[in-house]
Amino acid sequence: MKKWLLLLALLLSALVAYVAAGPYLAINGIRNALAAQDVAALEQHVDFPTLRRNMKAHVEDYIARRGGRLAESGGLLGAIGLQIAGGLGNTAVDTMVTPLGIGALLQGRGMWMRASGQTVDNDTYGDPRPADPLKDAKLDYQSLSRFTATIADDRGKPVVAVFHRQSLRWRLVDIQLDTSNH
Repeated sequence: MKKWLLLLALLLSALVAYVAAGPYLAINGIRNALAAQDVAALEQHVDFPTLRRNMKAHVEDYIARRGGRLAESGGLLGAIGLQIAGGLGNTAVDTMVTPLGIGALLQGRGMWMRASGQTVDNDTYGDPRPADPLKDAKLDYQSLSRFTATIADDRGKPVVAVFHRQSLRWRLVDIQLDTSNH
């Protein structure tokens, strides 16, 4: 009986350790998928439908906050402009926050890195240096099912990648940009 209890305790401990290490495994999986430019592997660590929905909400909020003043002062033309901007923003998110959109971005990035000589071996025909957007991220558990990785953008503003636990695995579900002074 003691052997079974010990085995159960070991299995439970291993499960807890796996779930606790999950965000780190997801970040490493994203890093490896980006380095290999493997969009299928990236899909295992990114919940694209949820990420797209959250990014649309951020774009709509940003446009509403920035364009609200313009719409008030511009009357009907300002309101029409705000509607057009919102539609264009949603279309851009629909296009880019997909496996195919990310694949196109990675291909374009790879071509740019080669053209500018930013390759692993500094040879124009070599492999581009892999993207590692979460390299210097500050990692933090927010709860048992929410984990964040925060990095600074080019202006020093925080960019927060939000991971949620979905059953036993963790996936990227949101990217929050600081748009307060833009």
